[in-house]
Amino acid sequence: MGNDGGSIPDRRDLVRSKKKAEQADKANQVRAMWFFCALSKRLLQEPIVSCPLGKLYNRDAILEFLLDRESFGAEGEVVCGHIRSIKDVKTLKLTHNASKSPPSASSSESQPERAPFVCPLNFKEMNGVQPFVYLKPCGCVFSQSGLRAVAQSNTAPKSSDTQPDGDEAGGADKPWLDLCPQCGTKYDRIADVLQLNPPPEMEQEMRATMEVLRSLEPVKSKSKKRKAAVAGDADQPAKKKAAGAAAATNPSIAAASRAVTQELAKEEARRKAAMSDAVKSLYGPKDGSKRKETFMTMGTFTRYA
Repeated sequence: MGNDGGSIPDRRDLVRSKKKAEQADKANQVRAMWFFCALSKRLLQEPIVSCPLGKLYNRDAILEFLLDRESFGAEGEVVCGHIRSIKDVKTLKLTHNASKSPPSASSSESQPERAPFVCPLNFKEMNGVQPFVYLKPCGCVFSQSGLRAVAQSNTAPKSSDTQPDGDEAGGADKPWLDLCPQCGTKYDRIADVLQLNPPPEMEQEMRATMEVLRSLEPVKSKSKKRKAAVAGDADQPAKKKAAGAAAATNPSIAAASRAVTQELAKEEARRKAAMSDAVKSLYGPKDGSKRKETFMTMGTFTRYA
């Protein structure tokens, strides 16, 4: 290499440098979180649900995962292993983007794709640029800035931080509840507002809150069917006792029982009468008298029937 007058080696040809770590495209990551299901990686299609960690899923994908938790492999447990049942997710009420048009061949590839959903308060698109939240009681989705603007205009009275007496939501010991600007459902602006696709730090806080709330849940009692089965097993001795008492008080049942007992006794007597002396010798006397020992039993312990 070199000294031939035809090539001059460069440093890049002589020194092998370490390759730079590949960095994920942030635009593609954001698009994947807001346009695709976090579990099935398919486009989001209604009905769309969200978990206590703010991730977005297709409802049919969650149902498929709950029916067979191995259907999505190890990645399924990593993504939504915290979902125990369909009650752990909330169906979202989303507002469609009226300005979104179907993609056409003439549209430029550099033009960003319009988000399918917007905030109903300020019409900002749900594409990851603006933080979006949803309300736990009703599932309505808003942009964080739009909900804050509405909540500030409907603040509680300064003289009291609780609901006034006689309110349907509670008495003086209840915190002040806001009204959802879309459906009118009451919610707590601190505990009932969850952010969609939060940053990693906030996701850790939401996970800790979820675990605390689950630890405070009451222990589930036995199901009604299991309780009925246990009660039925417990009633079996009582039923048998009642049946025996009924048989004792019923003359016809008692007479039939005596007839069966006598017939069995006669059959046993006939069977013993037909026995040979060799067979009878196998059964010792029940009065405990000593039997004559033979060379087969001499010096050994033998229990006689």
